[in-house]
Amino acid sequence: MARTLTLAYGLVVYLFFFVTFCYAIGFVGNFVVPKGIDQGAADASTNAVLINVALLSLFALQHTIMARPRFKQWWCRIVPTPVERSTFVLLASAILALLMWQWRPMPGVIWELSGSARGVVLGVSLSGWLLVLYATFVIDHFDLFGLRQVWLHWRGTEYKHPPYMERSVYRFIRHPIMAGFIVAFWAAPTMTQGRLLFAVVTTAYILVAIRIEERDLVGFLGDVYRDYQRRTPMLIPFPRRGTRA
Repeated sequence: MARTLTLAYGLVVYLFFFVTFCYAIGFVGNFVVPKGIDQGAADASTNAVLINVALLSLFALQHTIMARPRFKQWWCRIVPTPVERSTFVLLASAILALLMWQWRPMPGVIWELSGSARGVVLGVSLSGWLLVLYATFVIDHFDLFGLRQVWLHWRGTEYKHPPYMERSVYRFIRHPIMAGFIVAFWAAPTMTQGRLLFAVVTTAYILVAIRIEERDLVGFLGDVYRDYQRRTPMLIPFPRRGTRA
């Protein structure tokens, strides 16, 4: 029964994440969903900036703290190990949902495209979201979002971390998920003050988070990851000297 409940918990959390992720695509792009990033009562005051930055900071802090190995070691004394990842995903999705719910629109237009240019830029933005999703499957989508852990626990199989591999988009850049987010956030047919704030703060966090994550990866993989850093660009797929064929 305990294993079945664990599996059910992981499934419900994954469904919540997936719905939230899909809503976020519409939220950032201002389409389909009931409330987009620029929809609602306009508020260009300093108060709106502070609230929006606070919401983004809450999301960044949760990701930064809970993803650290030392925190995980402590956290697993409280939360059962099979649901540690699902709990991380649950809290991240809940904070993202809170951010979208409480976001203060700042609709002042910085640039606005029309005609075919608008369609092209929208397509670029959607391609960024597709890159995010595709890259998660390359490294193991279901492990990343906790489903593999609860499934193995339900089957009574010991969990083993997915093996390190360089394949697909990870052969060209080290962080395609983060690159996809940056493209999705900045490729805006209509760039408003609110979306610009969102893009600037999230990009700054991504750059900081990559540095912290890579420090952990070097600690975990050692020279294997140092060699990968030397050969493979971080976000932009420019060739480097010494890159293997």
